Amino acid sequence: MTKLAFAALPLLFATPAAAQPMAPVDDLRATIAADMPGLTAIYRDLHAHPELSFAEVRSAAIMAAAARKAGFDVTEKVGRTGIVAVLKNGPGPTVLIRADMDALPVVEQTGLAFASKVRATPASGVETGVMHACGHDTHMTAWIETARLLAARKGQWSGTLVMIGQPAEETGQGAEAMLKDGLYTRFPKPDFALAFHNMSAVPAGTIAYASGPAMANVDSIDIEVRGVGGHGAAPHTTKDPVVLAAAIVMRLQTLVSRENNPLDPAVVTVGSFHAGSKHNIISDSAKLQLTVRSFSDAQRQRLLDGIKRVVAGEAMASGIPEALMPKIALGEGFTPALINEPGFAEQVVAPLRARFGEERVLLLPPMMAGEDFSRFRLADPERIQSLMLWVGGEDPATIAAASRDGTVLPSLHSPFWAPDAEKVIAAAAEALTSAALRLMPKT
Repeated sequence: MTKLAFAALPLLFATPAAAQPMAPVDDLRATIAADMPGLTAIYRDLHAHPELSFAEVRSAAIMAAAARKAGFDVTEKVGRTGIVAVLKNGPGPTVLIRADMDALPVVEQTGLAFASKVRATPASGVETGVMHACGHDTHMTAWIETARLLAARKGQWSGTLVMIGQPAEETGQGAEAMLKDGLYTRFPKPDFALAFHNMSAVPAGTIAYASGPAMANVDSIDIEVRGVGGHGAAPHTTKDPVVLAAAIVMRLQTLVSRENNPLDPAVVTVGSFHAGSKHNIISDSAKLQLTVRSFSDAQRQRLLDGIKRVVAGEAMASGIPEALMPKIALGEGFTPALINEPGFAEQVVAPLRARFGEERVLLLPPMMAGEDFSRFRLADPERIQSLMLWVGGEDPATIAAASRDGTVLPSLHSPFWAPDAEKVIAAAAEALTSAALRLMPKT
C-alpha cells in the first residue's frame, strides 16, 4: 500500500467506546487464541526476513508449506513468485482470499527484538535496508491461519477456496503478473474475492472498510526536462532546465487547486526533482517524478492530459526548441481504483458487526493510497464481487494520547511502524474465515 499518513484519524478514536467485546458465536475466536503462540512465531520470523517485490521466495515457501499441510493443492511461481492454493469442497461458489507478501526498501527503526537487519538492492540500484513497513507480514500470517481454519471446517462450507500469496503489491505489478500467468484460466475463477490490509492510526483489532470508492487510481509519471547547459555565470547562453522544471512543478499545482472540482478528489505530487552536479554549472537536464491519484477514469484522464499540457506549455514559454521538448513517460505498475461495491460490502460487513460489535466495525472515508487488489475484480467485473477490509493496528491509548498532544503517529511505510500484530492477525483471520463461511454455505 502506498504511503499515507492518517493524521486526522486519531480524532475519530480519542474516546474509544467502553462497551465489552461481543461474545464469539462459534469456536473461531477460541481456536485463534490457542493458535496465537505459533502464529506469533511465524509473524516474527517473516518480519525478521522481509523480501522485496518479486523476490518473495522464502515468504512464498512458508505460505505454500502451511497450505499444503492444511490439505490444499498448491502451485508455486505463479506470476514469478506468487502461490495459489486450491481446496475443492463440493458444489458452490468460489472464494478467493489474497495476501500480499512483499516488503519495502526501508531501514527499520522500530527497536523490536526481531527487527529486520536484511539489506538488499532494489531496482534503484542503491543498497538499502528492507522492512515490512507496510505490515504484509501480518497479512501472510493471518492468511496461514485462515487457510488452516477453513480446511479444518470443511463440514461447514461447500464450494471452492482459492487462496493466493501475491508478490509485488508495493510496485503495483504483482496482481497483474498473476493474472497474466493464468490465475483465472489455470485455476478456478472466483465469484468473490476478499483481502485485508492492516491500518495505522486505527485501534488494534478494529475492522474498518469503505463503501464504494475505497482506494485510488495510482499513476507514476517520469518527466525529463531538457535544456542547453552552460556556465552559471552566463545564463543567457543557456536554456536552463532547472528554472523550467521549477515552473512546471508550480504550474502542476493548479491542476488540482484551480482546475479540479473540490468535491472530486485528486492528487498531483512531485515527489522527486533531480538536476545538476555543481554550483556554477547550468545542467542540460532535470528529472521529475510524480505520483497522480484519482478515483474515476475520467478524472484520471483529465489529470494526465493536464500534465502533458502544462509541460508542453511551460517548455514553449521558455523557448525550448522542438528537438528538446520534455519527455513524459508513464511508469510501470499503474494501480486501478479499488471499489467496494456497496451491496456486497454490506453483505459481508453486517455479520461482522454482529460478531465483533458495532464499536469494532467502522465505516471510513476513501483514501488516496493505492492497492492492486482491485485488479482481481476488474479482470471480470460482471462476475466477481470483491471487498477489502482494513484492520487497525495501533494501541488505543497511543491514539488517545496523540489526539491530546498533537503527536503524528507512524504511518504505513514508516520505519517506525510496528502494529499490534497479535490483534491484527486475530481479528483478520476471524473476519476472513467467518466471511468465507457465509459466502460458501453448506448445501
